[in-house]
Amino acid sequence: MSVTDSPTPGNDAYVGMLESLSRTPEQEKRARNLGVGYFVAAGIALAIFVRGDGGTSTFTLGGDSSIGLPGIPLAWICAVVLAALGGVQISRGTAKLQNALLAAATILFIVTLMAWAAAGRQFSLTGTLHDALKAATPLVLGALAGILCERSGIINIAIEGLLLAGAFTSALVGSATNIWIGILAAMAVSAVLALVLAWLAIRFHVDQVIVGFAINFFVLGLTSFLDSRVLTRNPQLNGTGTISEWEIPGLSSIPILGPILFEQTFYVYAALALVAITTWMLFKTKWGLRTRAVGEHPKAAGTLGVNVLRRRYINVTIAGAVAGFGGSWWTADVGRFNENITNGRGFIALAVVLVGRHHPVGALMAALVFGFADGLALKFAFLNTGIPSEFLEMAPFLVTLLVVASVGRGAHVPAALGQPYEEQ
Repeated sequence: MSVTDSPTPGNDAYVGMLESLSRTPEQEKRARNLGVGYFVAAGIALAIFVRGDGGTSTFTLGGDSSIGLPGIPLAWICAVVLAALGGVQISRGTAKLQNALLAAATILFIVTLMAWAAAGRQFSLTGTLHDALKAATPLVLGALAGILCERSGIINIAIEGLLLAGAFTSALVGSATNIWIGILAAMAVSAVLALVLAWLAIRFHVDQVIVGFAINFFVLGLTSFLDSRVLTRNPQLNGTGTISEWEIPGLSSIPILGPILFEQTFYVYAALALVAITTWMLFKTKWGLRTRAVGEHPKAAGTLGVNVLRRRYINVTIAGAVAGFGGSWWTADVGRFNENITNGRGFIALAVVLVGRHHPVGALMAALVFGFADGLALKFAFLNTGIPSEFLEMAPFLVTLLVVASVGRGAHVPAALGQPYEEQ
């Protein structure tokens, strides 16, 4: 029988052997690493989840709807499935279904984790998903700022600093006037900082990564100093109040989805709208075509009459305004500014850009994963699971490392990203 013969039920093992032999070293390595990861997750299920108190966890879905899950049987199922997947990955791999199986295994592990944490108690699934969407909002806005910059060829490591500057400015100006003027001021200040990034990177060809980190450290130091010297001594300048959730009539009463999607603050609705608008602008308009051109082939774009430098200046400035708006989310949520209130979320937004493949919709999906980790950690803190609070605070960053290592590898970046451009 030749290799080109069509496979039949009798030669499945032979075809599987040929597929395993045809895998590249990179595919072999990834399959092996995934297999080890599955075995580690199975070990966690056996060592921790199986030894729970055995109570049934009740997942509420809003209203009177609920689902009961027995903790220990589910933990055994999870351990067996993960171990089986680990064996398959190490022995032969499943290149075609690798990502789908990884997503399914992750969901199974998370459900088992939630069942273990809420054993004998109720777990509001709709509340957790509501909090996840809320926590994902500043990540989405930060990621959109990163996408606008990097699609234009400018590396934006300064997302953390832009978010933090927006949070501080909205608190200071919003307290002196009102929260809405504070939001506009936050957008203006972050836009100016982004313009400084563009000016140094474009005009003087300074390394864009170094400039980004410099802005981050500058903003962190400045806001910490002003917080202790100005806001602490003048508390009337640090109390904007919070923005309440807006229920959309009719839609908020939809079972399950209503409380999750349509009982949110205007930040959530604005972020979702910006994802849709940015997607349309990037891929359906002349502006988007030129933006992608200056990020991929600036010399060709310049030859065709596109002003590459002006396009980069404008896009980076717009990105700064979007990040400033995202930074004001913390002030509107907490009602005041606290030192380093963003707590590294700008760096998670960078991971969102990478995992989302520099696409607004992909960034939204990735941000929801990290937001869910945030919401889950918050929920576990109230369930008294015995997990130290320090580990719960680490959860979003640990998830970031795992997701970037497993999904972010091989992501395409704009060809001219970080490369200086000289007008001809």
